[in-house]
Amino acid sequence: MSSATTSVSLPSGLKVLASFPDLLVLPEFVFGGLVWILVASTKVSFSIIQGWVMFVSVYCFVLSTLLLFLYFCGAHGEKSAWVAVDAFYQVTASLFYLSAAVLQAYATVAIKDFELLHRIYQIDIAAVVFAFVATLTYVIHMIFSLLRWKSS
Repeated sequence: MSSATTSVSLPSGLKVLASFPDLLVLPEFVFGGLVWILVASTKVSFSIIQGWVMFVSVYCFVLSTLLLFLYFCGAHGEKSAWVAVDAFYQVTASLFYLSAAVLQAYATVAIKDFELLHRIYQIDIAAVVFAFVATLTYVIHMIFSLLRWKSS
C-alpha cells in the first residue's frame, strides 16, 4: 500500500464545463427544466404527487445552478469538504428525481383512460420520459461524484 496521497478536488472556472462528471450539469439543466416546464404546463390532476415533482425539479434546478456558480467562482478553495458536499447533493438529487419520476409515471397512468385529458396525458408522458432521463443523468453524476469523494 502506498503512503502517497493524491488530493482530488473540484474544478473551478471554465474547467467545470470541461471535466467529467461536472459536465453532466448541462443535461441535468436541460432535462430537469423540461420536466419543470411540462408539468407546469398541464392541468395538475394529483396536486400532492405533481407538487412533489415540481418541488424536485425546481429544487434541483436551483441547487445545481448555485453549485455551478460557486464552482465557477472557485468558492470551494480546493478544499476536500466540497467534494463531500457535491457527492451528498448528487445522492440526494438522484433519490429525489427517482421518486419524482415514479410518481409522475403513476399520475400519468391514472389519467390514461380519460378522453378529455388526452392532450394532458401526452404532455405527461413527455414529462415522465424526461424525468427518467434526468434521473439517469443524476445517477451517473452521483456514481462519479462518489468515486471522486472516495479517492479524496
